[in-house]
Amino acid sequence: MSITQDIRAAFQQRDNALTKLLLINGAVFAVLIILKAIFFISQKNEVFLLIMRQLELSANASVLMRHPWTVLTYAFVHSLNDPFHIVFNMLNLYWFGQVIREYLGNRRLVSLYILGALVGATFFWLSLNSLPVFQRLAENGQTVVGASAAVTAIIVAAATLLPDYTFMVILLGPVKIKWIALVVVLISVAGLSGGNAGGQLAHLGGALLGFIFIKQMQAGRDMGRPVQAIGRWLTRLTTRRPALEVSYRTGGSGARGGSALAAPKAKVATGTAPEEVDMILDKISRSGYESLSKDEKQKLFRASQQ
Repeated sequence: MSITQDIRAAFQQRDNALTKLLLINGAVFAVLIILKAIFFISQKNEVFLLIMRQLELSANASVLMRHPWTVLTYAFVHSLNDPFHIVFNMLNLYWFGQVIREYLGNRRLVSLYILGALVGATFFWLSLNSLPVFQRLAENGQTVVGASAAVTAIIVAAATLLPDYTFMVILLGPVKIKWIALVVVLISVAGLSGGNAGGQLAHLGGALLGFIFIKQMQAGRDMGRPVQAIGRWLTRLTTRRPALEVSYRTGGSGARGGSALAAPKAKVATGTAPEEVDMILDKISRSGYESLSKDEKQKLFRASQQ
């Protein structure tokens, strides 16, 4: 099976939002590397810079107005000069994304990624254009790329939902994810005085979103519903509807040439009520996952597959 067939097969599978996010980031990175090499060899670097300008988020107001889509596209583009940029982001997305996907499901994972990116972009742009200490960066047209804001949202969300969940960290052993999230946030705060202040501000915006997202969810409010609604709308636009099949049956005795539509049997979807899920998540927040009964674990698993 070829690489393209592998990717196509992965996207056709249901309930694999984490894999899709990883593949999109990886594919964009690979395509940009190839394009950069092609335009370098052909001595047309200005064309590649033009392409990047359509993807990266700029602090310059006039540039952002001409490229409003960059408030989201920047979160799928990584620095080509620093391969560790995408490596660390994808590793964190994989590790912490698995936690979110297992306990909250695919839709909320995607919602966290998208909202984290948008709030990170907002923090980046507003801070550089309103705080005097950063305005010089805005005047110089600083740009930002990377999934770090979205990934930080997922890290902080996982730590807020399951603060005592433990990861095995090389050289350190078992570490609770609340401490990992705290270190991630502190590193971003420390970096505000460095050369990548814009990127650190985006990280902090994502971190705040991740915390608020879980707290709102535990209060019974899903901040991801608008993202999920747009996703369903886009799916309907891009998915071909199956042709409507109608079956007929001949009428009973005395009905000459008569026919009647055979009504299909309706399938009733069964699942866990949102109120039950919220109660289970509240219990996890208070007492940890191990405090759940077998029935509660099964309900949480079924809800994550919906």
